[in-house]
Amino acid sequence: MASMITIVYAREEPPDQWSAAVFLAGPTPRSEGVSSWRPEAIAELRARWRGDGRLVVFVPEHRHRRYDDYTGQVEWEERCLHLSDAVLFYVPREPATMPAFTTNVEWGMWHDSGRAVFGAPPEAPGNRYLLHYAAKSGVPVADDLPGTVAAALDRIGPGAPRTGGEREVPLLLWHEPTFRHWYAAQRGAGNVLVGARVVLRFGNCWALHVRVRVAAEDRVKDNEIVIGRPDISTVVLYRPGAELDGTDVVLVREFRSPGAAADGFVHELPGGSGTAGGPLRTALDEVAEETGLVLAPGRLREHGPRQVNATLSAHRAHLFSAEVTADELARLARSGPHGLAADGEITHVEVVPFGRIRRERLVDWATLGMIAEVLSPRSGPAAPDAPGRCAS
Repeated sequence: MASMITIVYAREEPPDQWSAAVFLAGPTPRSEGVSSWRPEAIAELRARWRGDGRLVVFVPEHRHRRYDDYTGQVEWEERCLHLSDAVLFYVPREPATMPAFTTNVEWGMWHDSGRAVFGAPPEAPGNRYLLHYAAKSGVPVADDLPGTVAAALDRIGPGAPRTGGEREVPLLLWHEPTFRHWYAAQRGAGNVLVGARVVLRFGNCWALHVRVRVAAEDRVKDNEIVIGRPDISTVVLYRPGAELDGTDVVLVREFRSPGAAADGFVHELPGGSGTAGGPLRTALDEVAEETGLVLAPGRLREHGPRQVNATLSAHRAHLFSAEVTADELARLARSGPHGLAADGEITHVEVVPFGRIRRERLVDWATLGMIAEVLSPRSGPAAPDAPGRCAS
């Protein structure tokens, strides 16, 4: 599809399909004698857009400079801000003619959304506070309109075609692997994403309030959120005993804020998420980081991926296991602490018989299930391309 730009003015209905969308946020002239900065921004976008598909530009000015419905205007702006992949703030503030009071409020709502860029002429007054939070939130900043437009397009990239409810998933989530896997499963089941709204972003974690048409039940479900984070790799290190309950399992004890155990710690398997190298490499790195044990790749057995909490989170755990020697087990029991203290991670190795893990409820149900899967006499490698399926 050839590149094109569609301008959507205040109170106009957005098109049903696009590859990227940008909202032009900033002060709007209220008198005929003051020119708007937005026509120049539109011209810059026309000249610079090189994405493969339609770029939609939301302009919160009436096509004919009329503002006859305040509530309708506000609701239109809120809707289109959430539809946007980039929120371009340009603030050529002029206290007498463009004080930008509404812009200040919008900036407070969107500066840490991951979608904002900020620009203002150096001489524009009253922007010091906004610039402070731009720096604090890592928002791209420019001191002229061409630079601000360039920053917005850089944030968007080439875009991605989206239709209907897909438009409500911003590009910063659309490309997330966890979202892509979840959405592919929904589409494979014949379900339709009717709508979505980002309700949380924190680091590499996100939460999306979704409206999904459930094909098998012919209804729309809209009362849940999907939480996402990068997939994790988890490793069961064990030493077989005479019976199942006597099999020693390596746990790590770590303070994690959501934990609600009696000792205030979480007792879990070594594991975590990585950004490169794939699940196997992540598994090896996490074992070394959290226990001090360095394993050769060939020692890990793969059991496949499953969701950890399918009623809440879309991310998966890629499960691996390795049988350790008696000497390795003894060294593990004496080692530590481990982890990355600079990142708030301090881990302590615990070697615990499986029977005690069960009886004393040391781990959560998901962790207990992973251990049981590995220690099951029938457990074996799972097909790597079959999410949610364990070999049996």
